[in-house]
Amino acid sequence: MRVPIWVSNRHIHLTQADANTLFGSNHELVKIKDLSQPWQFAAEECVIIKGPKSEIAKVRVLGPYRKQTQVEVMQWDTVKLGTPAPIRESGDLKDSAPITVIGPNGTIELKEGMIVAKRHIHMTVADAQNFWVENGQIVKVRTNGERGLVFDNVVIRVSDNFALDMHIDIEEANAAYLKQWDRWELILE
Repeated sequence: MRVPIWVSNRHIHLTQADANTLFGSNHELVKIKDLSQPWQFAAEECVIIKGPKSEIAKVRVLGPYRKQTQVEVMQWDTVKLGTPAPIRESGDLKDSAPITVIGPNGTIELKEGMIVAKRHIHMTVADAQNFWVENGQIVKVRTNGERGLVFDNVVIRVSDNFALDMHIDIEEANAAYLKQWDRWELILE
């Protein structure tokens, strides 16, 4: 029961309206590469995110557009920016951290929208049946190697719009000395 890994850097998902503010009216994102999930892509566009203490440049925009703008950062980024952010599943933005987003044509002030993404595994309904898990279930994942460890609190996310993979951020990957597409063992208790 092994799961491929997708290692994610800080990034932002935008609404069409916020993209228009940041990059100009009727802006269309320019795809540079596909991501691990169907229809998801990294765009050519980047922004600056700014907190009370500092800013981070070259934050990649991911497409397609979403219903709500969401900034996903790593834990260390929240310290650097001076803005604590909750660890949340994607889309769970109520009462999340505020952040300023700066583009070449404008700025947006998000009252909420910045999170540290909770580690999770995407899978189809058939994958969930094969792994004996269900949507929302919390599991553990074991890595091997010189820096092997067990990741706790991994959320299962099930949809036939997903492809099988586990999403972690760079900090988590570095802790276990992992790279893109390594495979981990799912542990059911």
